[in-house]
Amino acid sequence: MSNVRKSLLQLIFTGSSMQRWNDKLRPTELMEVDKQAHKMMVAWVLFLLNTRDMPAEERVELGARIVEGGIFDYLYRLIITDIKPPIFYRIKANPAHYRQLTDWVFAELEPRVRSLGEPFWDRLQTYLRSTEEDTLDRRILSAAHLYASGWEYNLIKSMNRQDVELMDIEESFRNGLKKNVDLIGVPDLLEGLFGQGRTPVGHFAQVCGQLRFQKRWSQTPRIPETSVLGHMFIVACYAYFFSLSIGACSARAQNNFFGGLFHDLPELLTRDIISPVKQSVETIGDLIKEYEELELERVILEPLRRGGFPDLVDRLSFFLGLSVGSEFQACATLDGEVRRVSPTELQAFYNADEYDPKDGELLKVCDSLAAFLEAYTALRNGIASDQLQQGLWRIRSKYSSWVLFGQVHVGALLADFD
Repeated sequence: MSNVRKSLLQLIFTGSSMQRWNDKLRPTELMEVDKQAHKMMVAWVLFLLNTRDMPAEERVELGARIVEGGIFDYLYRLIITDIKPPIFYRIKANPAHYRQLTDWVFAELEPRVRSLGEPFWDRLQTYLRSTEEDTLDRRILSAAHLYASGWEYNLIKSMNRQDVELMDIEESFRNGLKKNVDLIGVPDLLEGLFGQGRTPVGHFAQVCGQLRFQKRWSQTPRIPETSVLGHMFIVACYAYFFSLSIGACSARAQNNFFGGLFHDLPELLTRDIISPVKQSVETIGDLIKEYEELELERVILEPLRRGGFPDLVDRLSFFLGLSVGSEFQACATLDGEVRRVSPTELQAFYNADEYDPKDGELLKVCDSLAAFLEAYTALRNGIASDQLQQGLWRIRSKYSSWVLFGQVHVGALLADFD
């Protein structure tokens, strides 16, 4: 039986306070949760590009390994937060030392993660104990990790020219990506990161990274501040965990993860417009949505389509709910067409890989839970704010008796946050 608990939600959120490159001069704070979001966006691109000819069943299995591998890597990183990468890689090169470190990580994770069920816990242990690096899922995650870290490196490079580590750091990113240059998409990423060219895939990866600069609740002081990019990764993780809790098929669980990961992508173009503004005038919400879709087409979808990547465009459109009206609308693929379905229909009739299902209501709940954690944590950290208090009250009130598919009592979960 899979069960999502308060401690797991909080653990995922702690990446919002975990600084990266904190021994370097930085133009802005770089947070772990933002890097993980960027990494998984790039991993999704590489996954699609390198499975075009793969049978559907194998593709779903690979997608599951990539999603869970990304989550497992993040959980591991949250525990070993104070170990610098060069030290960690030296530890990993020594099997006995790596085993000792990993056993300690498991002891730290178990009270918060094992409630997701024995199968999930077993897969986590198997993945983190393995030192295998040549499987397609691990190579995709490795390339995505190197790109996202290299993207951050480019931000701080000019401010740290006196740092003797810089050349070694850049060389490690270049060499790591070159080892995976046979993967479709990696040459484009490498060119966009360290070359002078601008490719459609490189452009998409670049603009996704910019979402780390957009702060949520921009008119409300908070500790920690959260970016739109980090928020999307938190929603993605929550969506995957809840998918396990309701017995979602593998394709549905993956779609919910990536649906959460991309659900706020249009805010790259409009900024994070808070709900009261959208709802203040009867038509303003519709106008904002229309503008978002126009800019999404101009800045992201059309360059990909023109560059020969219609499959990326189709899947992004699917995750963003462009053909069914909203990213928070449940849908399934019937007779080759993506159609709106009710949450009840999705759970009862279309919870199978062949229908390529995606939740809407579940994603909205996870979006609200992530906002709840943002407000709750800021208040616990001493930020007195009417906006934060009202946000908590609205979410508690809305979900006080909410039960997802008769299996996940959201109100009871919120009640654990005193």
